[in-house]
Amino acid sequence: MHLLIFGAPGVGKGTQAKILSQRWGLPHVSTGDMFREAIRSQSELGKKVEQLMGTGELFPDDLVIGIVKETFEGELCQNGFILDGFPRTVPQAKALHTLFQQLSYRDVIIISLDAHDDEIIQRLTNRRSCKECENIFNLLLNPELETCPVCGSVGSIYQREDDLEDVIRKRLEVFIDETKPVLEHFGEDTTIIHINAYQSIDSVTTDIVESLSRLIEIPA
Repeated sequence: MHLLIFGAPGVGKGTQAKILSQRWGLPHVSTGDMFREAIRSQSELGKKVEQLMGTGELFPDDLVIGIVKETFEGELCQNGFILDGFPRTVPQAKALHTLFQQLSYRDVIIISLDAHDDEIIQRLTNRRSCKECENIFNLLLNPELETCPVCGSVGSIYQREDDLEDVIRKRLEVFIDETKPVLEHFGEDTTIIHINAYQSIDSVTTDIVESLSRLIEIPA
């Protein structure tokens, strides 16, 4: 099974990808995680990524395409994958489409998580991360969050720079201008499922599973 999770920043792509990955034993391929790892390493690439992430601008196509191509050609994705955070531009979509053809992936399904801008801004500006265990939380659900409820770390909760409101609005502008047209490119010969992302995590997962089960045979 080859799944591509698509949607604006903050709609829950990573959350759903991780849930489905654990449910079906498929690797979760996240460009966001790859780039954050580069930042933690503080390599030259990591410093460049950190600078770009703080502006809300997209990363250069050749940089992202190279990382994704290397991942697909490795052993990790031999039995399928759940791709999250890519493609974000039409050139990336074209390169990915070519890569799918080269690797004979003819059963790719796009899961588009849809939400309004105001809903996304409210969700992201209330998002917090743990520096120790890297889990993500939301102040809308945890208003008194000071200690990480997962690893118990004190003082490790922080707001990522790309979750600040001005950066979020810039990211949404970029999404509308450069990423949304990606669906039009894939629409001709790829199955696309639209899911309402502004509901509970469990409800979104249920909608995804039910929609997929109407199209293909999926694991129990």
